[in-house]
Amino acid sequence: MAQLAPFADLMKRPDVRIDLARACLLVAEDAYPGLEVEKYLAELERMAERLRGNLSQTAGTERKLVALNEFLFEELGYAGNAGDFYDPRNSYLNEVIDRRTGIPLTLSVVYMELGRRIGLPLQGVSFPGHFLVRLRLRGGMLVLDPFVGGALLAEDELRERLQRVVPESLAGGVPLTQLPLGRFLEPATNRQIVVRLLRNLKGVYRETDQPDRLLAVLNRMRVVAPEASAELRERGLLYQRLECHRAALADLTGYLEREPEAGDAAEIRIRIAELSRLCARLN
Repeated sequence: MAQLAPFADLMKRPDVRIDLARACLLVAEDAYPGLEVEKYLAELERMAERLRGNLSQTAGTERKLVALNEFLFEELGYAGNAGDFYDPRNSYLNEVIDRRTGIPLTLSVVYMELGRRIGLPLQGVSFPGHFLVRLRLRGGMLVLDPFVGGALLAEDELRERLQRVVPESLAGGVPLTQLPLGRFLEPATNRQIVVRLLRNLKGVYRETDQPDRLLAVLNRMRVVAPEASAELRERGLLYQRLECHRAALADLTGYLEREPEAGDAAEIRIRIAELSRLCARLN
């Protein structure tokens, strides 16, 4: 399992100083031991240098955006992996760069990283069900979808997407067509993007029952969001399954201290008592 210290040091920084590409590549070290992180960061720089060669020094925002889309999706052939969406490789930035395909989140990371390097202040958007990218302009805001070639999304299409993924019951009695769209288009922080990446991987490894990979993801989540009780509980249960009794006891005890009135508190207390007996025998 990869060392967590470099990742933890990076995530301690103020959000604006978190190198997003580096953070995503450090996550990939769990699945790719010995991954050459600097090699992939250098590849992003080389891509940006090629892209800058397609631009004049006076290129404005619109021209830069067109050039970015042409370079990434036409010249390099990056595309969303709709055919095998839940392949874990889609969530590892090194694989996305090597294979030129991924999910909305990781393609957005590549898109934003290249955009930033040519002077486009692109921002990620944790839109429900599908990560997007936005670009603030003087006259308003563009919303783009790197999963489908950087397509520009109009308001009616964004509302249609909301209707597909947001239940009416969560709209507080307000029709989805009348909800302020801006509340769903707030920029995601670098830390939030890393958390979303980890949650994608958690879902994949939980669904495919790969406990060792799942544990690595949960360890990273505990670094990024140490206050998250759900991940502490899940890691404790996973440790118990893996017969790491002391680690399980520590996590589940910590979870119950945070959430004494949790709906599963009675079950967790039973598990804690069992783990305490097992740990006593180990002494």
